[in-house]
Amino acid sequence: MPLDLPSPIAAYVAANARLDIAAMLQPFAADAVLRDNGAVFRGRAEIKGLFEEAVVPVKAIFTPDTVRREDDQVVVEGPAHGDFKGSPIRFTYRFTLEDDAIKALEITA
Repeated sequence: MPLDLPSPIAAYVAANARLDIAAMLQPFAADAVLRDNGAVFRGRAEIKGLFEEAVVPVKAIFTPDTVRREDDQVVVEGPAHGDFKGSPIRFTYRFTLEDDAIKALEITA
């Protein structure tokens, strides 16, 4: 059964499945902040660099299997698989949405 993801998150997940960087960036607000296991990326340019350096080269694809709301966040969990050590690894993605865009994303393993 497909998950009921808010449209910006669904767009990001679908683009990630295709490893399409431009489409992965589209749902993010221009001033979005992404935190990935402690590293902080601010704005689309830095987030694009993360995707170019750490996602696409290892074909890291996140496949969410649960979604829930916690306060003002949408929490999505599931495995990511690809050509990286330990694959698949289960991740938690905590999205903050604003004006139908991803304002913040925190990724933890």
